[in-house]
Amino acid sequence: MTPGTLESFIDHLSIPKSCELNKPVFKKLFLENGVLDIADKTALKDDVEKIRWLYTLKPATINIAAHVDSERDFSEVAILLIELTSTKRLKRIATFMQRSIPYPLVLLFTQGNQVCLSVADKRINQADKEKWVVEDILYTDWIDLAAPTAAQAAFLGDCNINSFSFTNFLSFYKSLADRVIAINCASHSGRYEQGAADNIANTPSEGRLERLRELEKLNLKKAEIANKLKKEKQLGRQVELNTQVKKINDEIEKIRETI
Repeated sequence: MTPGTLESFIDHLSIPKSCELNKPVFKKLFLENGVLDIADKTALKDDVEKIRWLYTLKPATINIAAHVDSERDFSEVAILLIELTSTKRLKRIATFMQRSIPYPLVLLFTQGNQVCLSVADKRINQADKEKWVVEDILYTDWIDLAAPTAAQAAFLGDCNINSFSFTNFLSFYKSLADRVIAINCASHSGRYEQGAADNIANTPSEGRLERLRELEKLNLKKAEIANKLKKEKQLGRQVELNTQVKKINDEIEKIRETI
C-alpha cells in the first residue's frame, strides 16, 4: 500500500467517525502537569509545531471492551497527531507525552510527508495508583508515505483497525504494537511478517521484541568496535578487534533468521 499522503493513511486506518475528536492540544497541557524537565520543555517549544487529538476510542464510541486489572487500565485509547519542525528529539518528545497523558496513546509524528508511529506499554504504578509506569516505548523508522519501501508499504497496508483484535482495548493496542515490532524486525530481515516469526518459534511477540532489542545492542557494540578499529595502529589489536566484529556478525545473523 502506498497511501501517498497523511490524510489517505489516516483514512486507511478505518477508525469510525464516532471516535473522531480532532481538537487541538495546547502545549500548556504538558507544561502544567509537572512531568517535564528543562530539556523536555525545550524540545516541546522548539521542535513541536502542532498537536491534534484525532480520536478517542472507548466502549461508547467503538465496539471494544475496556480491559482493567491491577496492573493496567486500558479503558480507552487515544490517537494524537504531532507535527514536528525537527525530528532530532523525537524520542524525548514521545517519552514525555506518554508519561503526561494517562491513557494508552498512539502517537503519529509527522514532518512533511513522513510519518513515524509510536506506542508504549503503560502500567499502573503500584506505589502510587495515580501514576503510570511507561515501558517499552516503540517507534517505527520515518516512513515516506509517497515512497515507502516494500516492507513499509506492507506495514502501512496492515494498519487497518478492522484486522486488529477487538476482544478488548489491551489486545487491540497490542495488535498495533505487534505491527510496529514487525516493521522494526523488517529493517533487519528485509521482510515484513506480522507475527510470522513468533508462530514459527512458538514464542509470543515479547520474545520477538527481546530479540529485536538484542539486535540493537549488538549493532551498537559493533559500531563501537568499528570506531576503535579505525584508530588502532597495532596489528595484533586490529586482528583481535576484527575477530570480535566477526563474532558479533555471526550473532546478528543468527538472530536475524529468527525475527
